[in-house]
Amino acid sequence: MSVRSSWYGNAVIYQADPRLYFDSDGDGWGDLRGMTERLDYLRGLGATALWLLPFYTSPFRDGGYDVADHLAVDPRLGDLADMARLLEAADELGIHVLVELVCQHTSDQHRWFQEARHDRKSPYRDYYVWADEPTATSVEPRFPDVEDGVWTWDEEAQQFYRHTFYSFEPDLALDNPRVRDELERIMTFWLRMGVSGFRVDAVPFMVERAAQAPDRPEHGEDGQWLVREMRDVVSSQSSGAVLLGEVDVEPQAYADYFGTRDTGEGDGMTMLLDFWLNNHLFLALARGDASPLVRALEQQPRPPRHAQYAQWLRNNDELDLEQLTEAERHEVLRAFAPTRRMRLYGRGIRRRLAPMLDGDVRRVALAHAVLFSLPGPPVLRYGDEIGMGDDLSLPEREAVRTPMQWTDGPNGGFSQADPGSLAAPVVSEGPYSYENVNVYDQTVRGDSLLSRVGDMIRARLGLRETGLAEPEPVRVTGPGDEEVTTVLALRYVHESSSVIMLANLADEDVEVTLHLGPAPAGAGHVGDDGRPEADDGALVDVLADHPYARATVASGPDGERCPRVQLSGYGYRWLRPRDHAWHDVPR
Repeated sequence: MSVRSSWYGNAVIYQADPRLYFDSDGDGWGDLRGMTERLDYLRGLGATALWLLPFYTSPFRDGGYDVADHLAVDPRLGDLADMARLLEAADELGIHVLVELVCQHTSDQHRWFQEARHDRKSPYRDYYVWADEPTATSVEPRFPDVEDGVWTWDEEAQQFYRHTFYSFEPDLALDNPRVRDELERIMTFWLRMGVSGFRVDAVPFMVERAAQAPDRPEHGEDGQWLVREMRDVVSSQSSGAVLLGEVDVEPQAYADYFGTRDTGEGDGMTMLLDFWLNNHLFLALARGDASPLVRALEQQPRPPRHAQYAQWLRNNDELDLEQLTEAERHEVLRAFAPTRRMRLYGRGIRRRLAPMLDGDVRRVALAHAVLFSLPGPPVLRYGDEIGMGDDLSLPEREAVRTPMQWTDGPNGGFSQADPGSLAAPVVSEGPYSYENVNVYDQTVRGDSLLSRVGDMIRARLGLRETGLAEPEPVRVTGPGDEEVTTVLALRYVHESSSVIMLANLADEDVEVTLHLGPAPAGAGHVGDDGRPEADDGALVDVLADHPYARATVASGPDGERCPRVQLSGYGYRWLRPRDHAWHDVPR
């Protein structure tokens, strides 16, 4: 299947945490029924897919990623019937649903681990990684602020167990074929339930363990065969189902996870979360200069035909900046996390998008315009569309895991329960409190962030080029033909149609010239008499942060098309040729 025939080629994915989205029964916890009730909101926003954060049975010490039963819904969030109803309702609205696949580790409360620790002869003992003494490993603790190593002594088991993440999340031994059978069973169960695929957690760490498998020597030592086997499971159940991988690695390793390194077939992950572009996007925002993002785009390998990168601004975790150099990372930290309490794990930021950008609606909207300009499906985190804030009084990543703010009423309209009973406290003080930032208030204001983001989503869904073509950076100049690097200019061209997406990362108004290359021979549109007419290079707005004067038609040397375009500070414009008759300049 190619991207051209897929549902995800030009999708807009909305990431939501069901326990924090909407409480339908007043017990203080969001639930699947509440998520179902709010699907109309997602559809009205324009989202075509829902990425559902963990809803499985869990102690919820790590936002539900500490799974205690992969095949059951946590009773506080509902049951399997509620999940079936959510999937049915989403299907009726044309919304695909992705769920989390968390199989690098489990909760220490999982039945497998409880039986494993109780008896060395248990069939579940080898589901985990044990040692009589801590052994040297290339795996380092992912949360160095909390865990000082990856081995913890278990008194009942009388052995150490390994945990890449928290000590209450023991690593699964994916080199064990019985564990892989469980993985296939879990995937098959949810695909048969009707999900459209999985966001796969911690893929490089799964691969690391799979590389140790003694039963798979014919596949070499890289462990990537596990990714291909997972893809086989998905494809056998549903031709349209996807694997969206959390793969925070250097770009040269992407081919391994896409499955193109050896075969070139692209039989691995369907999509990769693009940490490389994400990091350079924030470096560009910190500098008010598009150059880092343009360079990152040029250095990034193209995905295989059937695959995509997925782009985002913020997610459920810290803003991890590991793909930047140390100097670049500190530059972003100084700009967006100037105090120690805003930083986490020595590598990232534990803040929401709006506070990082000082609550400036223009700048937050601009960041979203950049997101929607990048190649691949954009992922929108719940609450970012209204500019929700964070709660730095909460520990670690919990600072960005607060309930959705629907109204200015009690608990922000999230729940009717007593505030002390909520799954997490709502943001109730300061400029980002639910009284100041909520869906209801922004729904009735045409100039609100919610209205702007909704306009972007709906406009992007109408731009088929963004799902079918790779972007080409456009040269941008100012007076005296000087390069203007504060403006990001990307052009997508597919067959006879094209779109140019502009974003001004600086606060100053500019008038710039776009260097679009020569018009191809025969370009033009057909007049009323059926005869071709000359293409005058006119561009018309598809979307803009506010009304602008029409782009001025101009020509450069050798017939180059050089329209002049105005942009406000933190402004954005998406433009099309007036007649849709432009073709790509031959590469």
